[in-house]
Amino acid sequence: MAFRNEDDKKAYWKENLTLLAKLLVVWFVVSFGAGILFADALNSVQFFGFKLGFWFAQQGSIYVFVALIFVYMAKMNAMDKRYGVDEE
Repeated sequence: MAFRNEDDKKAYWKENLTLLAKLLVVWFVVSFGAGILFADALNSVQFFGFKLGFWFAQQGSIYVFVALIFVYMAKMNAMDKRYGVDEE
């Protein structure tokens, strides 16, 4: 992986860490927020016959986590191409 200059390298890693921080916030909100912190409020809603808090803790969070992987992959591929460090 060869960057054109030092500024590109710093910008790449800053953008990478910003993306990672945003995705970790989503992960935290879904895993701890929906599954634990907001479970009582969410449990007043039924979703596919289950309480919504339970559904998020057991099923919904898994879907979000898999989606986060694909979002990270797509964003990183685009970022790699933009900075010229993608695989040929």
